[in-house]
Parts: sequence; C-alpha cells; structure tokens
Amino acid sequence: MMRDGLYYRPIPQDQGGRWTLAGGWMTFTHLEILERGAPPRITDSAPDHVMAALTITRPPLLGLTLDQPRLMGIVNATPDSFSDGGQYDPSVQASALVADGADLLDVGGESTRPGADEIAAPEEISRIIPVIAAAHRLVPVSVDTRKAAVAQAALAAGAAMVNDVSGFDFDAGLAPLVARSGVPVCLMHAQGLPATMQDDPRYDDVLLDVYDALAARIDRAVRAGIPPNRIVIDPGIGFGKTEAHNLAILRRISLYHGLGCPILLGVSRKRFVGRIGGAQTAADRMPGTLALTVAAIAQGVQIHRVHDVAEHAQGLRLIAALNKNGKAGT
Repeated sequence: MMRDGLYYRPIPQDQGGRWTLAGGWMTFTHLEILERGAPPRITDSAPDHVMAALTITRPPLLGLTLDQPRLMGIVNATPDSFSDGGQYDPSVQASALVADGADLLDVGGESTRPGADEIAAPEEISRIIPVIAAAHRLVPVSVDTRKAAVAQAALAAGAAMVNDVSGFDFDAGLAPLVARSGVPVCLMHAQGLPATMQDDPRYDDVLLDVYDALAARIDRAVRAGIPPNRIVIDPGIGFGKTEAHNLAILRRISLYHGLGCPILLGVSRKRFVGRIGGAQTAADRMPGTLALTVAAIAQGVQIHRVHDVAEHAQGLRLIAALNKNGKAGT
C-alpha cells in the first residue's frame, strides 16, 4: 500500500510469519518498501492502515471463500480468441471445465487479444447468452465484457459478476449498472485498446504505475456506488505491457494486496509464456502457465483465470498437500 510516496510489499512465506496475508494461506513478517527512483529496502513494520489492508480477510466471492486459491475457467464464445477461438462448443466446454474442477467460469463473447477489433453489442450478446444460461446452474459465472448493454443481458441470463478488462474506462454506463445490480466486479488494468495496446507500451515504473492506476479505478468504482468488498483487481498481464513489464509485475505481485481487494491473475497461454517457455502454439503453453500460477499462489494471489483447469486443479491439490501441517512420516 502507498503512503507519502512509499509502497509496502509484503514478502510472503509459507508458515510462521508474524501476520497472515489477506486472510489466506501465506504469512509474512517483513515488507519491502518501494519508492520511485530509490532502491528497495526491507522493514518489519508499516503504518496501521497499511497493515490493515494487507491482513484483513477478503470476503467470499460469489459464495467462494478466498482462504485457498480459486480457479476461474475461461469460456471463449468467440471465433477469434488467440488461444482457442472457434475450436469448441462453448456450452460443452463450460460443462467440461466444471467437471475438471473450475470454481467459477468467465464467459466472454468479444476477443480482447492484441490487435482485436471491437464488435457490436448485439453480436456479443448473441454469443454469450446461451452459454451463461446453461452454465450458471453449475457454478457461478462471470461475464467478460466492457459494455453495459452486454453486462445487463448477461446478468439477466444468470451471470453473477462482471469482469471488465478496461476497468470502467471503456463504457461510462457500466459502473452505474454494476452498482445498481449489486454484483461483484473485476477491474483490470490495461494501457490502450486491444487493437493497438501492444504497439509501444511505456511506463515510468510499471509495478507502481499499475498500482496507482488500479487504486484510481477502485476509487472511481466506490464513488459510483460499488462498495470495496465487491471489487476484485487484475494487473492486466499482457494488456499494454511488454514481456519485461509482465515479468516485473509477476515478480512483486504481492504488492497489490495493499489495495485491500482480492487479486485475479490472467496469464493463461499468453504469448510471453510461449516465447520464454519455447511453446509457439498457444495450446502447448499449459506448463509455463502452471509455473506462473504456482509462483503467484506463493505470493497469495487468490483467483487464477485459466484455460487448462484439470492440470491446474491437480497442481493445487499437490500444493495443498505440501502445505498441510503434520508430523513427518504421517
């Protein structure tokens, strides 16, 4: 959390720390103080309001407690998504992801891959409504949209959350709709629009610039009538960010717990995962995605938006088994 130009990043540890991080599975005793233009330094104390934001238990999301990592299965009802556009029946895929262990689903009808163009709201609505109508009976469903008209139709069809990749920057009508509807919202950070966001993204300090931008989005949402306990934040990996920007955020992602909201992370199958991991085809990037997911879980990140739910569910079961307290050999 930032105060007087200082940002406090908790340094997570598995067990034995002085404080519990965000009411979850990680603890911490020390914090890293970050300041623009200065090297990081370590402390074992921070102002009371900083500690409150870092340690308060996050409220359940759509009935799901956040004292353990949660998997959000991706359902692309689009013909042109970067990873799997047009490769499956989205309603069938939704059922399969739930069977694989998804805690909730995120259904989208407009591709926001780099270079993607906007589509009209009626077309986006026609793609997602049948999927949401079927899927919401299985697990809670989030609608991935930037548009108020689409969100309104999705909520009427059974969606229980809005995931806006623009963080309320795209459609001025979306924040009031979310406030009236009483549903949670995920506010993501993006620099620019999908069509041009990867042309030449620049930051002074990407980690801190994204923090400040998310803080401003939270403030705007609260002023629109959305209480903080219904806000989730997403640093927007790959949305107007270079590979170096993505890695800088992921290395210190625990900083964003200082915003006092649950963190959602979406790295699944993204291009930089393939470039670093040597996987040209998006469908081959599951191992790299899982590696980043495990690293983020070790920093207390609560919600993980993924394509490959079964593999991630297996990984989470192993992490849970390792973290269980018990006597050696039992």
